[in-house]
Amino acid sequence: MPQMNKGGKFVFGKSLIRADGTLRIPPQAMEEYHIADEGKVYLFTGSKITGGFCVTRKGLLHPSKLGHILDDTPPLLDYSAGSGEFIKYKGRSYCWVEISQEGQILLTKKMMDFLKVRPGMELLSIRSSDIAFTMGAKGPLLEKAENYDGEIPLF
Repeated sequence: MPQMNKGGKFVFGKSLIRADGTLRIPPQAMEEYHIADEGKVYLFTGSKITGGFCVTRKGLLHPSKLGHILDDTPPLLDYSAGSGEFIKYKGRSYCWVEISQEGQILLTKKMMDFLKVRPGMELLSIRSSDIAFTMGAKGPLLEKAENYDGEIPLF
């Protein structure tokens, strides 16, 4: 896994948003976060600087200090909100989607419009915390990745 500069963020790779909206999570991120274990993941809006979205699952989010997000939004907690339907909560928006055992998720056109991403984009998979990782769409970290001498795998 590349670390683009000393003390900098670790990246797992890049994920291409395919024409049909599918996106594959890098295998190393899948392993580290056991992200496909529950068959569903939560996506939530990324930072203003990096954009894109963050990815987590109930088993990581609910027992954490951020578990109140799910407690305060029962349609997310029990997956009764429609898949890919964003719910606003304290400045960010959250949804859930299914994830395959191979780490593939589907971003609908409506979701992509909401997240300001599109087919053909390469999102940078960044280790963020022990709760979630980021699929970044813009900003200094992506520029740094573009100029990185080593190899960043594309999935």
